[in-house]
Amino acid sequence: MGLFDLLRSGKRPKSGPRKDLPPEVQRVVEILKKVQDPETGVNIVDEGLVYGLTVEGDRIDVFLLMARSTPECHACQMLAINVQNRILRDIVTVLKEEGFNKIRVYNELGLLLAEG
Repeated sequence: MGLFDLLRSGKRPKSGPRKDLPPEVQRVVEILKKVQDPETGVNIVDEGLVYGLTVEGDRIDVFLLMARSTPECHACQMLAINVQNRILRDIVTVLKEEGFNKIRVYNELGLLLAEG
């Protein structure tokens, strides 16, 4: 079944976190559900901002999709930066509280956004 067949059929692919994740990754997904987007009030997992995790003992890499939707509006850019900084700070905080000692958060381009 091709993409257009899928669209015509009206069936949508399942969304949300995969169910076949290793237990340590699933634990981190649940921890990250504590972090909310301050603009929407939705947690970052359900909002779709988290697209990758690497967990090795007390070390974790989090990969986020942090695209800006209004690049021409300077006021909007400042709001987006403040929201992003809040999310990054909250990610590092909740993971540190859960015992992770080496935390790195990257954007969709692989650029390091935060470290803790």
